[in-house]
Amino acid sequence: MQRKTVLLLGANSDVAKAAILRYAAKGHQVIAASRSTDALYALVDQHPSFKDRVTVLYFDAADFDSHAGFYEQLPQKPHIVVYAAGYLRNNEEALLDFPGSFRMMQVHYAGAVSILNIIAMDRENARLERIVGLSSLSGVRGRKSNFIYGSTKSAFTQYLAGLRQYLFGRRITVNVIVAGYIRSKMTAGLDLPESLMLEPDFIAKAVVEAGNGFVIVPGFKWKIIYTALKWMPERLVAKLP
Repeated sequence: MQRKTVLLLGANSDVAKAAILRYAAKGHQVIAASRSTDALYALVDQHPSFKDRVTVLYFDAADFDSHAGFYEQLPQKPHIVVYAAGYLRNNEEALLDFPGSFRMMQVHYAGAVSILNIIAMDRENARLERIVGLSSLSGVRGRKSNFIYGSTKSAFTQYLAGLRQYLFGRRITVNVIVAGYIRSKMTAGLDLPESLMLEPDFIAKAVVEAGNGFVIVPGFKWKIIYTALKWMPERLVAKLP
């Protein structure tokens, strides 16, 4: 198996940390980038056998001016890029607090566009073969309970869809993981149905094993929900929470 370099952006998310371990277990070299470098160093310390396979770097998705320098200083240019940065404010808070709304826009969409454009336009990196973005079912249809968060994920998904077409001629695959409810620090304390909760490692497996299709929806229940949301008449969507 060819040893590849994987760049994980927003690497302190629960899904990203599970993906770090999965990629390292496959023998790949992982560059784990996040504002929370201490948490990533702690993860590496907990898995000493992977210590030589994981490099921790500081990355701030919302610090757009730093992105070009961050990319240029990478120890190796990546074969695979995973964008998993996330930030959540509930809808009522976001409606009253624009800085909170804006932070979600920066982390989920603007930051992704900034750094992924830089990566995609580096034609000297002939080894780049895949870009994977972690999105959400919340971005499939606008619903009154989470439309601000959902709109940022919808924008991210549409960006990835266009990027996929743009990079098709260079044989670079772009995938989007459209995930449902994930048991994570971001959803801790939210009143979510237990029967629909997915473990971070389950989502990470979908990331690491992504194939050629664009939209990947982990979990059969969520595949059904995704399809229903896409085709549900507006009058029924309006009745959803």
